[in-house]
Amino acid sequence: MHQSGPWRGPRKAAICLTMDNLGEAQDVYKGTWDKPIGTHPSITNQLPRMLDLLDKYNVKITYFIESWSLAVYPDAVKDIIARGHEVAWHGLQHEPWASLSLEEVGDKLDKSFDMAEASGIKYVGFRPPGGGLGECTSWDLMKEKGLEYISPVDQDYRWLNHLSGITILPLEWPEVDACYYMEKFDVKRAAFRKQRAVMTPTQFKEHLMNKIDLALKDEGFLSILFHPFLQTNEEKLAVFEDVLKRISNDPDIFCAPCRDAAKMVSQWQ
Repeated sequence: MHQSGPWRGPRKAAICLTMDNLGEAQDVYKGTWDKPIGTHPSITNQLPRMLDLLDKYNVKITYFIESWSLAVYPDAVKDIIARGHEVAWHGLQHEPWASLSLEEVGDKLDKSFDMAEASGIKYVGFRPPGGGLGECTSWDLMKEKGLEYISPVDQDYRWLNHLSGITILPLEWPEVDACYYMEKFDVKRAAFRKQRAVMTPTQFKEHLMNKIDLALKDEGFLSILFHPFLQTNEEKLAVFEDVLKRISNDPDIFCAPCRDAAKMVSQWQ
């Protein structure tokens, strides 16, 4: 069986295509950003091309965005929403979520949701920065803020499920582009591909196509993550487009933003 569990909604399988990280929020948080605020190259280079490709194949996604970025890139956020995509929460400034204290979580929640409200956005979904939920995540606080689902990359939450009134839409590291393209993920690469060296776009594409086939075979759920800032050449953008071609043309695939998949899962309980 597909590791994320069976899909009992429309069509054979469900695939949620997602993006994470908008601009330089994390770099500012870490103190490594040395350029003017609001000038991240991915906003003017990669993101517009990716949004145009999504339009071309009529695929709607969920973009998990740091709340700090909402006011820094308001035009980009409005464009994302105007094209029919979901904006969900990805922390305040991509702080390492699993290492936060309960008090810090409460503070990030309050500040983030105030920023979202000021931008006219109502979050219903959350992907913890860094992937893990840790012991700091309060389900009661999440529900109190109106969150309906969480999409973690966490070994303790690998199954499509509905827990404590919140739907879990799991993501696995092998379906994350950063796990192939970034040096710092060498340990994770070694775990799932027995290779520490940075991997190629072709390897990422081959893996994703196999996972899509497996999701269909097992009638399962699959989440895929592309970071705009990592789509730095034509070969990487071609992988993104090839995935769009594959999932948009298959009548057996339910392809939708996370919020839509989460609503269906919540109805199964």
